Amino acid sequence: MTSASEAGTAGQLLVIGAGRMGGAMIEGWIARGRDPHSITVIDPSADGRARLQARGVRVAADADAVAMPDGGFDVLVVAVKPQNFEAALPPAAPLVGPETLVVSVAAGKTVQTLRDLLGHPRKVIRAMPNTPAAIGRGITGCYAVPETEGGDRALAETLLSAVGEVVWIEDEGLIDAVTAVSGSGPAYVFHMIEAMTLAGEEVGLPHETARRLARATVIGAAALADASSETETALREAVTSPAGTTAAALSVLMDRQVGLPPLMARAVTAARDRGRELAG
Repeated sequence: MTSASEAGTAGQLLVIGAGRMGGAMIEGWIARGRDPHSITVIDPSADGRARLQARGVRVAADADAVAMPDGGFDVLVVAVKPQNFEAALPPAAPLVGPETLVVSVAAGKTVQTLRDLLGHPRKVIRAMPNTPAAIGRGITGCYAVPETEGGDRALAETLLSAVGEVVWIEDEGLIDAVTAVSGSGPAYVFHMIEAMTLAGEEVGLPHETARRLARATVIGAAALADASSETETALREAVTSPAGTTAAALSVLMDRQVGLPPLMARAVTAARDRGRELAG
């Protein structure tokens, strides 16, 4: 089996589930030069298997149909929906060797759950990516169990960085907070575009004009923040003239009782708490 420090560009990968997130990761790896034949995917979808097979990826409808490579699999990436865990993971347990690194990108499933379903693998990393991974602009929060080594973390970061940035946390309990901020976060931004569109209509703009203005403003502001070395506070202040129109709007949005900060805090807390409930 290839060592973890070497497997960022070599080694055998097994992926369970090739939906939106799993598929985005696979495309990212191939785009970065990984040999498609080093990737084996278990996916029940015939259309999904055909698409991946056309890319040169090895595919199987279930774990029983997987051909074990010489030396076994270096990494197992679990990318199935949480509701499919109990059905999808136990059949794959025989494919997990003592040195296989297990990386899960499924929300709400703890390390203990993964271990129970996969025959108690030693090295496990929980990861929480978000949907901009589909265009390589995601961000993934990761937690590694103490048994993982530096090379394992480096390998996981190499694989996950194919779809965006990677940050590490040292407490598994904070994964739900990561989910609440960045995992669910794209929906908050999309809803902001919806809300800005509706507000534009309220002040007289046609729907499509309001939508184009709102969408382009959010995209442009995010790109400016990404390109700038200044803090978001500094960027906001640069747009805000004293007693001007932006200041008038911000007096509403920044209200400490009913403005955006307390509203966002309640929203993120609700998402975190729901994540804890789903983890059971």
